[in-house]
Order: sequence, then structure tokens, then C-alpha cells
Amino acid sequence: MAAKETYRPAFEGAHTYVSYGLPFPEACAKHVQETFNAKRVYIIASKSLSTNTDALERLKKALGDKVAGVRVGMTPHTLWSEILEIAEDAGKVDADLIITLGAGSLTDGSKIIALAMANNAKTFDELNNLHSGTDWKRARPDLKSPAIPIICIPTSLSGGEYQDLAGGTRDDTHHKQAFVGPIKGPALVLLDPELTTTTPEWVWLSTGIRGVDHCVETMCSLLSNDEADVTAGEALGLLVPALLKCKHDPTDLDARLQSQMGVIKAMQAVKNGVPMGASHAIGHQLGPLGVGHGETSCILLPAVCKFNESVNKDRQARVLEILWGNTDVEKVLKAGGLSKEKADLGDVLDVVIRELGMPRSLKEKGVGRDKLDTLAKNSLHDQWIKTNPIPIDQESQVMTILEAVVG
Repeated sequence: MAAKETYRPAFEGAHTYVSYGLPFPEACAKHVQETFNAKRVYIIASKSLSTNTDALERLKKALGDKVAGVRVGMTPHTLWSEILEIAEDAGKVDADLIITLGAGSLTDGSKIIALAMANNAKTFDELNNLHSGTDWKRARPDLKSPAIPIICIPTSLSGGEYQDLAGGTRDDTHHKQAFVGPIKGPALVLLDPELTTTTPEWVWLSTGIRGVDHCVETMCSLLSNDEADVTAGEALGLLVPALLKCKHDPTDLDARLQSQMGVIKAMQAVKNGVPMGASHAIGHQLGPLGVGHGETSCILLPAVCKFNESVNKDRQARVLEILWGNTDVEKVLKAGGLSKEKADLGDVLDVVIRELGMPRSLKEKGVGRDKLDTLAKNSLHDQWIKTNPIPIDQESQVMTILEAVVG
């Protein structure tokens, strides 16, 4: 039987569409021609995917003479220097569509690249004028909206492809800046569970926990709403069991697709506008120190839940109910020595993350005590540190969380 494509909006009200059911080269060629009528495609491909698999060659073969340019590899956490390089290169070939093949840094990069191209940004100073500073809701009528559409073919679960938001790291300060309006997320996301079997296990599982982090910080926020809570709860119910199945059997394509569906739900919850908390805020500063996307959540989220428990225990209880309510998750928690009556959310998340084999301390990722002061200081500049359930405005508060995870 021929493969059948599902093509739909990622969620209600989204301008981003998703496609799944077809092999990614076939789906991409179809939409480049039929949906976008593109003639000069610029591909940004993961270096590891390009080196270790035939994914890029399959994509180029499917697109044929429509490929106008290819960039292989971007540094994690999306360096400004590389954004400017690629924007210039794509401009030179007069690209009319950008395709990313790979994980989160490429996705964020493509969004900022499109914004830079629209506003003719060619220097750090000009790019600096495009980011949102600390006021993410500030209107920027002085900036032009990106005109070039983006197709993302993700190989991780970081979920950035469903956001009109991107983070880019300034090379000289190592500070990650958020780019918001009028930035635009991809027009289309192509999901291919089979392609994701090429993703290193730690990338797949840790970025999945990033999605869990979105759900937990949404449901635990004192600024959340019923719609966001329901959607985040549905996402958790998909994501955590699916990630455990992926760990048990990396070839389980249905579990991989369920993980991808869970991420869409998680990002739908984020779209509700509920501000995140300290796990995200501190995690943004850990990235430039070499901690991978998602690993920041694996290390920080349980400690942040414990830090906040005194003010949001009732909200944490809702998360616990969902996790204990799944038979597969319950088995893992009981095998980890937990009881439903005594374990708090930090304990439960710790056992799940350990079961996935993910890092639980800064020490495991080579981040020592000598970095803590700078981490604490930089975290106070992040938008979401102030919207943590316990508002954080002192370095000492950040240090309390960092001390719990330093290892």
C-alpha cells in the first residue's frame, strides 16, 4: 500500500503546517513544488547527519536543480557570526526558500537568518538591533517581517519549529539573546520518524525532556490558564511514556511519532503565552557553556520544582497525577523506589530522567563551580527568571538551584 500523507496545521490558529506519513525527500519535493512553487532552495543541513548518513544526498536528489545553495553545519546555540554568514550566502544566490535538515540550532538559526535577510543585517551591530532585549512583547514596527518561507525537517524533539521565537548567541559575550516579533516560524514542518533513528540517543531523549520541561513549567506556573494546562497535560501524557518506549526500543517508529506529536502539543501549550520559569531561564545561560539543548532541562527541572514547591504544590500535584496515572511510567517510578504518597515532583522527574540515562548534574557536563557566579548573574537578565513561581531577583536564589545540581 502506498504511503499516505497527513497534512494539517500544527494546531488551531497556527500558521505552521505539519506533514507526516511520507518519506521526507518525497514530502519535501512535493511541497517545494506544489505549496511554495520555489525555484532557488537554500539547504542548511546538520553536519553529523550529512557526514554519517545519506539524508542530505537524498534530499538534494529529490530537489534536483532547485537547490541553489547548501550550508553544512551550525555550531550549537546558534552563533551570530554564522547567522550573518548564511544570510549573506543565501542572499547571494537569491534564495526563495530555506530548508533545514537537522536539530534545534538549525531551526532557530533559519528564523533569525530570514529576519536578518529581510532587514539587510550584515554586522553584529545591525543584528543587535533586531533582537527583543528584555521586553519580548515590545512592538517593532521599524522592522520588516521575514519574506522567505522555511521548511524544517527536525531530527530532535526541541520543538522550536513551532515557535515564532528564536535564540541566538553573541560570539563575543556568549550571551543568548531572544529574537521575537516580527520573526516567523517555519511555514512547514516535515516529520519522518524513520529519519530520527539516525539521531544520537542522547539528543533525542534529552530534547524530549525539553518538551517535558515546557509542559511542567506551564502547568506549574502561577500565571497559567485552563486551556494551557489541559494541552500541556495531554502533551505530558504522550511524551513521557513515548520517551521511555524509545529508550527501551530505539527502532519503535510509532513511539517516535508519538514523541513528535507530544512535542506539538507541548508547543501548543507554550503558544498560549504562559511564561516559563527558572529551568528555562537558567538553561538559556548553560547552553553557551557547552550543555546541549535538552540536557539543561534534564539537569535543572527537578531542582527547580523542589525550589518552587512551597508556592505551587497544588499545581505540581496535577503533574504528578498525570505521570502516576500511566501504567508504563508508574512501573518505572516504583522500580526507582518511589511511592505515590511520598514522592514529590522533583523526585519523580529525577527517576524518569535517570531511567532515560540523561545527565543529572553540571559536573557530568564539565561545568564546574568556577562558572556558577557568572551563571547566576547572567540568569537574572533572562525574561523568564522573573516569572518563576517564586520570583527570582537575587543571585543567591539562582545559586540555591545551582548548588542542588552542581554535582
